[in-house]
Amino acid sequence: MDTTLRDGAQTTSVSFTLNDKIRIALALDDLGVHYIEGGWPGSNPKDEEFFKEISKYSLKAKVAAFGSTKKKGVRAEEDKNLNAIIDSGVKVAVLFGKSWTLHVTHVLKVSKEENLELVYDSIRYLRDHGLEVIFDAEHFYQGYKEDEEYALEVIKTAEEAGASVIALADTNGGTLPHEIYEITSRVVKELKAKVGLHMHNDSGCAVANTLMGVLAGARHVQGTINGLGERTGNADLIQVIPNLQLKMGFKVIPDLTKLKGVSRLVYELSGLHPNPYQPFVGDNAFSHKAGVHADAVMKVPRAYEHIDPTLVGNQRRIVISELAGSSNLLNYLEKIGIKVDKKDERLRKALQKIKEMENKGYSFDLAPASAVLQILKELGIYTKFIDLQYWKVINESGNLSLAVVKVNSQLQASEGVGPVHALDMAVRNALQKVYPELSRVKLIDYRVVLPGEIKNTESLVRVTIEFTDGKDNWRTEGVSTSVIEASVIALIDGLDYYLQVSKKLKTEILN
Repeated sequence: MDTTLRDGAQTTSVSFTLNDKIRIALALDDLGVHYIEGGWPGSNPKDEEFFKEISKYSLKAKVAAFGSTKKKGVRAEEDKNLNAIIDSGVKVAVLFGKSWTLHVTHVLKVSKEENLELVYDSIRYLRDHGLEVIFDAEHFYQGYKEDEEYALEVIKTAEEAGASVIALADTNGGTLPHEIYEITSRVVKELKAKVGLHMHNDSGCAVANTLMGVLAGARHVQGTINGLGERTGNADLIQVIPNLQLKMGFKVIPDLTKLKGVSRLVYELSGLHPNPYQPFVGDNAFSHKAGVHADAVMKVPRAYEHIDPTLVGNQRRIVISELAGSSNLLNYLEKIGIKVDKKDERLRKALQKIKEMENKGYSFDLAPASAVLQILKELGIYTKFIDLQYWKVINESGNLSLAVVKVNSQLQASEGVGPVHALDMAVRNALQKVYPELSRVKLIDYRVVLPGEIKNTESLVRVTIEFTDGKDNWRTEGVSTSVIEASVIALIDGLDYYLQVSKKLKTEILN
């Protein structure tokens, strides 16, 4: 069961619009999750509207509404929260209740017997209205460790009331994997209902705890896309699903290759940057930087890769850097149609040049296209298509900037929104007269970082620009004490790389 739209929406700084929630729900349905927890209809108007809107779609997944057991002193049929779930029109309710005596007596402030009545009456009321009920035993593992007998009594009461799934929640995320296994194993033996898991990541163990719970016999798993959730988040389904399917032999979803796309959509709609180090789908999940690693993985992929990256919609990436070896360079050359002997002395010189540039502030693992240009120059197959002889930028009031450039003996001036845009326009206007194919190249990302200082006085600026021609993407980089000059270097490299590849290198073969 995915709870991105409920527990994931409780992530600090994340706020999904109604349209965001619909888009995510449709993506989750396409992914093949079995339950989509859409929100808490008794808590806010947006979630109530979501259930109305999502009912207009024919989903394969079951849409579930979340809520709590009835309030103390109120009959189930009079409880607004329970009736909001019924009124939402869903067929599945996810109901949470207290299973830790601390919360029963000190937070909810009822007797242990009263809490059992709250659990039973709430579940029974929803069942009598035809709903399937998943009972989330809040703080179950904490409760079990303090009062084993009562924690078990709570979930047995939920089972007796008609809950089809009893989900054991590690609500404060403080339980470790070996404890999860031991306690879950005991619960599986005690219950006839399906046992589920709801893990938080406060100890960094949410994914491991989920897998250990499954090993112990649980067969219902809850989590969120990208591990969104309260505090440090929930179990990341992007990690849980492929581990269950590829490593543990469970059939979870029909097509794992959709995982990366769903992950990126949720990052986009949550306003968060994708985590490049995220297992399975991160951009660095199958990146190889050290020369030894790259050489081995190009010969035998499983030497350093635990799965084929394409299984989860990802791809292998060989990084060019100061730690790279000849194999890293060969990989990039082969991608653009260049074949060079690994023992070619020119490769060694190119690698040395790259290491020298990285020592000065470049980071070619972020912008490999700039490194490829250096390799081509060392190989002696570089053609100088662009000769930038002069440039100047004038910033006027507001956002207007004027750029004047002299490139390939042509003088061109352009205005733009900001200095980089103005420079881009001026350079293009001059070059497209000779190279019309540059009209296909678009600048799609621009980033600035400060990698260090020179003699403790001037700060270096590193600018990375990403380009696309609609088919391929590439990144180039410039380093300078001036952000404008660094931008010019990266911009020219980006256009230059495209011309080198499109005009010459796809048919060039070296022996």
